[in-house]
Parts: sequence; structure tokens; C-alpha cells
Amino acid sequence: MITKLSSTQSDFQANLSQLLAWESVSNTSVAKTVDDIIANIRTSGDQALVDYTNQFDTMNAANMSELTIKVDDLKQAFDTLDDKEKSALKTAADRVRSYHNKQKQDTWTYTEDDGTMLGQKVTPLDRVGLYVPGGKAAYPSSVLMNAIPAKVAGVEELIMVVPTPNGVTNQLVLAAAYISGVDTVFTVGGAQAVAALAYGTQTIPKVDKIVGPGNIYVATAKRVVFGQVGIDMIAGPSEILIICDGKTNPDWIAMDLFSQAEHDEDAQSILLCPDADFIDQVEASIAKLLPTMERKEIIATALKDRGALILTKDMDEAISLSNQIAPEHLELSVEDPQAMLDGIKHAGAIFMGRHTCESLGDYCAGPNHVLPTSGTARFSSPLGVYDFQKKSSLIMVSDEGANVLGDIAATLADGEGLQAHAQSARYRIK
Repeated sequence: MITKLSSTQSDFQANLSQLLAWESVSNTSVAKTVDDIIANIRTSGDQALVDYTNQFDTMNAANMSELTIKVDDLKQAFDTLDDKEKSALKTAADRVRSYHNKQKQDTWTYTEDDGTMLGQKVTPLDRVGLYVPGGKAAYPSSVLMNAIPAKVAGVEELIMVVPTPNGVTNQLVLAAAYISGVDTVFTVGGAQAVAALAYGTQTIPKVDKIVGPGNIYVATAKRVVFGQVGIDMIAGPSEILIICDGKTNPDWIAMDLFSQAEHDEDAQSILLCPDADFIDQVEASIAKLLPTMERKEIIATALKDRGALILTKDMDEAISLSNQIAPEHLELSVEDPQAMLDGIKHAGAIFMGRHTCESLGDYCAGPNHVLPTSGTARFSSPLGVYDFQKKSSLIMVSDEGANVLGDIAATLADGEGLQAHAQSARYRIK
């Protein structure tokens, strides 16, 4: 049902590398399809977008007005929720907003003794496109996590696209868009929606950045349009890595592994533990609990193909392997997680303690659940307010400062053979 490995096996590193290997955007057939879609959107705009939507989502729309949802309609979706759903959505949104308010960066300057002022001007992006998946499951939490940081940053216009197969909209998704401050929603998806956001159509305005997860066609399209617009990341399948000391309820650990495996068949769930008996207990819990899961077929496939229970020599080796894997979600299910924290170098989000399951972070703890996958936590960070702000350097040199800096700049420019640079600087020297 799930692979069991030991770090003492001679072929352990080879097996681990094979387990972790993932190429999310490597299918040449997908790439060709995406290129064709993007070209058609650029040429035919709205008409191509409507045609693709009708084709791929089994719709029968005549024009873009039938694929457009305004703020009043989003409010109506929110109003249809029961009180418990409204409360949960509001509380989650408030917590996400409160956390991200602390990330907001402001313009700063300082003045040197000679009167030269230096600094950085921080400004929000003008318009952002948010892609929300709408296939196997609906993700109102994804709306909150992408839209709220953008609005906290000060983004003026937030355009959301979400596919609605067979014309079925999800009221929770639309309600989440309403309380997050989304300005307009278009019920389109796939590579065609990414292209529309990147290049604009007669109805959909061109954006400055595209954020949000999607399938392989969406990921491929985001990679293609990067440079024309900014993107958040090329996300791979969801991942969880659990380091456990063998003292947590094994049912809890099994369910935490399920929580990622149920996303899709390519999701990855791994346990690192130095206690062989506990690993056997978790394996037994997996066998016991799996039949009770509504998405048991997806979970079983993900665990079989990409999951693992790994026996480590000790907790220090578990930490070392975790840093090698650089997981999206890392659970430290141990007695004293803070004592381990200094050793953790690479992880998208770190869930500390036995009661901090990853799903709390997915929905309502506050930190963003859009996280680097496939080992990219080695050099990437969670989505945040900073992703929706850009910075401009500020330089205002005083008369006195120009005497000093002009001579330095001219000397260096002479060394590079750039005469105009050098002379421009010398003009400012008294």
C-alpha cells in the first residue's frame, strides 16, 4: 500500500531520489497544445476564449457576458450560505488578513551627512489575475490565500478566473471571492484563461501578475507567459513530510498523510521516524482508516506511487533528510518542536507540535497555504504580500555628494571604457 524504506539500505538515496522525482511541465504534447491555445487567444480574443470554454468545460456560452460574474452576484452567493459557513469563511479571512497585514512593506529612506537621500519606494501592482481550480474539487481557501494578500498589498484590481465544468458554479468559491475583495470573476479556465490574463482580450483586461494553482496545462501556460507577466510559481503536486518521534497517536499521523494524498494521485506523503515499531503502527492505521475515506481511491494511488514510511537512524538524520527533501509542508510531530527548529533550513511551512496538523494551515491559521513544492523551498518562499508589491530605488544626490560620488563613478566608468558615463558624472563635480 505504501513504500517502506530504511536510511541504512545501500540503495536508499537512489530510491529516495526516484520517489522525489517530479517533472510537472515536461509533456511535449501538452506544450504544443498550450502554445496553440495561447496563439489563438492572442489572435481571436474573446471568441477563442468562449470557444475553448464551451469545448473543454461542456458549456454553451454565446459570448463573454455569459461567463462574467460581477460583485453583486458574488455578494448574492455569500448571502446564500448558512450561518456556520459564513462564520467559518469570515473567521478564516480575518485570520489570513491579520497575518498578512504584518508582511506589508512601506517606502523607506535615509539621508547621509552630506544631504544625499537614498531609499526604496514600495508600490502595489496595478492589476492581478487569480486562477482558481474548478475541476476535481472546489477551493474557496485558495481564493482567500491568493486574494487577501493582494488586497492587503494595495492591488487596485483583482480579476479571478475559475472553470465551471457543465456550468456549475461553487457558491463557497464565489462567496470567498466576495469577502476577499475580488473585483470581477470570469468563469473560464485552463491555458486559455492564463493566456487571456497575460495578453488581454476584448473583455478580460491584461494583468501584471498571475497567481494561483492549476493542472499541467495551467502550469505550462504560466511558464510560457512568464516575462509577459509575472507569476507566483510553477507548482507541482502537494506534499507533506512528517518528522515524528514515535509518540504521537498513529491514527493522527496516518490521517495527516491522507490529508495530502487526497488532493490527487500525484500528491506526496512521507513519514520520517527512528522508531520501527511506530512505523508499523502507522502502516496499520493506514490500512484501518483508508476504507473510511470518501476519496480512498485517490489516496491509495498517491500513497502507493509517491508515498513512503522511512526509518531513520535518529532524529538528527530525520532533520538532515528533511532539509534534503525541502518539503512544501513539514510537520514536526514531536515533544519539543522549537528545539528542532534551528536545524530546519528548507520548508515551505513548518507545523510545530502534535496538535498542529497541516490542514489548520490550509484553511484558517493565518499563514499562506500557497507554498513552494518539488524541493523549491530551497530558494523560494510562501506567497505573501511582498509578491504583490514592487520596489523602486530612490536616489537624490546632494551637490556635496556629487563631488564625491562623481569622482568614484567616473573612475570606475573609465575602467570599463564607458566615456559618456564618466563624463556625465564629471559634469556634476564642482
